[in-house]
Amino acid sequence: MARHPAALIVPKDFPELGLLVWNRDVARPIPREEAFAIYERNWRHVDAGRLTPAEAYLIEELTHEFGHGHRMFA
Repeated sequence: MARHPAALIVPKDFPELGLLVWNRDVARPIPREEAFAIYERNWRHVDAGRLTPAEAYLIEELTHEFGHGHRMFA
C-alpha cells in the first residue's frame, strides 16, 4: 500500500522545524512545500545531529518531493 503523506505539517511536531519558525505559531499547520522551503532556506541553522528519526524522514520525503534530486544532508 502506498504511503500518502499529510498535506500539512505542524512545525511543533518536528523540533528543528519548530525552531526555524520561531516567529510564527508553531502549532499552525503549514503546507509541505512551505516546510521544505523553510528547511532549505535555513539549513545552516539546522543541527542535523539533533534531528529525530521522524524529522530526518520528513526531510528526506520533502527533498524527494520538492528538491529536484538534491539532498539537504547525507
